[in-house]
Amino acid sequence: MTEIIQKKLNDSPVARWSVLAIVSLTMLCAYFLTDVMAPMKTMLEQEFGWSSSDYGFFTSAYGWFNVFLFMLIISGVILDKMGPRFAGILGCVFMLAGCFIKYYAVSSFFTLEGELFGISLRVFAAAIGFAIFGVGVETAGITVSKIIARWFKGHEIAMAMGLEMAMARIGTALAMSVTVPFAKHFGSISAPILLALVLLCIGLLSFLLFCIMDRKLDASLGETEVNEEDSFKFADIIFIIKNKGFWLIAILCVLFYSAVFPFLKYATQLMEIKYQVDIELAGIIPALLPFGTILLTPLFGGIYDKKGKGATIMMIGAFLLIIVHLLFSLPILNVWWFATIIMIVLGIAFSLVPSAMWPSVPKIIPERQLGTAYALIFWVQNIGLMLVPLLIGWVLEKYCKTNDPSAPYDYTLPMVIFTCFGVLAVFVAYLLRLEDKKKGYGLEKPNIK
Repeated sequence: MTEIIQKKLNDSPVARWSVLAIVSLTMLCAYFLTDVMAPMKTMLEQEFGWSSSDYGFFTSAYGWFNVFLFMLIISGVILDKMGPRFAGILGCVFMLAGCFIKYYAVSSFFTLEGELFGISLRVFAAAIGFAIFGVGVETAGITVSKIIARWFKGHEIAMAMGLEMAMARIGTALAMSVTVPFAKHFGSISAPILLALVLLCIGLLSFLLFCIMDRKLDASLGETEVNEEDSFKFADIIFIIKNKGFWLIAILCVLFYSAVFPFLKYATQLMEIKYQVDIELAGIIPALLPFGTILLTPLFGGIYDKKGKGATIMMIGAFLLIIVHLLFSLPILNVWWFATIIMIVLGIAFSLVPSAMWPSVPKIIPERQLGTAYALIFWVQNIGLMLVPLLIGWVLEKYCKTNDPSAPYDYTLPMVIFTCFGVLAVFVAYLLRLEDKKKGYGLEKPNIK
């Protein structure tokens, strides 16, 4: 008797790696807009008269709707109930809408004068656009995480997540390095935003291609496996929030990313002021961080897949975070090459923690609840991404102003604050390792079976 074995589409390396490339392109386009304003802080101050508090207010808007309106949690439930195709397209539409509003707010073609709630109307409009975009990019982020968990289950999941993050970091690196030259070439701050709008259209088309392949995966799966995705119940949220391992991952996430992404928003000006780098070149040094992760995140993910040691990897990455921000806070070697070395070390830390953190979530939370679990983690993360830039902007304006026009701010105190986040992250990573030993999640075990 001939035995017929039905092969799933995601068992094909070509199919699953093709899906990874497609959704990663969408995230690359999204992350370009996420950080496109970061190198232009000085330009915004000069052209529109923004203060550090204005810039901090604008940057904090990323998490407004995600945190206060619980849009991220709602997106996670939609993801688990409606599936990744619907949730991903919804996220792309939000990103496009937010980008258009942001372009309108910073374009010199449109007149925005006056104040709203004591805040410049131009700042407020840019913030609203960034807040809407934040809903879209975070929805896309949790959707892509679940897509990878589904397509790479039992395969190279950590390496796949590492490669996806590496592609996304290319978007960040491009934003940090080309934005100011691009804006100066076209003589407009809004020019990079318009470029981002075009890239987001490309990202949407890319995701639509994924939708076609994902339908084929459904066809190759058994009916029980396809229906499992729809078995999410709202009561499962209670299960997730009662899980101590989940909370340790979530807290580690917010501490770690609060010491990285908000830092990047101010890193270009730090290079200008403390390390005397020309404004057109200052974004290149922070851009080394995401460029470094392009190779290292998949490498560390591959180590986790084959050797395990996920909790240990997270501890090492968090410890490097302390060293980096401590060195940035000290008044030593204020030269560009030293800043470059520190940024490379931060790139290593930025590769270690995410390469182990995100693939560890499926070991703690069942697959049918992954969308909501990732959404809750991202929600906690967004609290930090909202409040920390606001805090840093306020600290700079209140305590760090100088009388030197060439160096208007002293960045020592903000760097000390970022160092404290690193200390707390190491402690939480240690607690996660202890919890793994107690509950047997398998964070220290390989992913490939």
